[in-house]
Amino acid sequence: MAPEREPLGALQQDAARHRDEWGIEFSRIVAFSDGVFAIAITLLVLTIEIPENSHDLTRVLDNQIGDFFAYALSFAVLGKLWLAHHRFFSALARFDPILMGINLVYLAFVALVPFTSELLGDYSNQSIAVIFYAASMFAVSITFTIQIVYSYRADLVKPEMRDLERRMAGPSNLIVAGLFLASIPVAAIAPSVAPFMWIGVFLTGRRVADRVAALRA
Repeated sequence: MAPEREPLGALQQDAARHRDEWGIEFSRIVAFSDGVFAIAITLLVLTIEIPENSHDLTRVLDNQIGDFFAYALSFAVLGKLWLAHHRFFSALARFDPILMGINLVYLAFVALVPFTSELLGDYSNQSIAVIFYAASMFAVSITFTIQIVYSYRADLVKPEMRDLERRMAGPSNLIVAGLFLASIPVAAIAPSVAPFMWIGVFLTGRRVADRVAALRA
């Protein structure tokens, strides 16, 4: 007789590790994630280059406006994502290998931001550069949303935090991902317009999330 298979939920429950029992491992996950964010944010400033032996510094700085804009935008987005990631991990009661794998994919896209930021700063008038930046930011946002959704389905979130994170974190990140995704076809037609949509991440994203939360309350 073939052995009876355990339900998938039971297997996930056995694989999950409680953060209080595996404190060192959980701290290493958070420290590694913070390190990736810190390095990515630090590398952003290296995308701003001043040519040597430049006699007209005013003209050189004027030519770097695109790089400064890309730096400021990417720094703000990464800062917002880091705050959300920090808040989300503080709400976790347990973690498992699947969540760790999704988090690694998420961090891979975070580490790509300095490259896409330099591409945007140097070629902001070309659609392909703007599309590539928007696509990479969409990938970052959607993989973080996947982490949140999976954590709820796998029952990894602290009971007292489930309702708050469900009403706030999920809608907020979906709005961010949606704005970057919607900007891709816009960038194909008018690359200079798409960045104004990204600014909407900070102007409207949280406000809409608050309204969604109020409706769900």
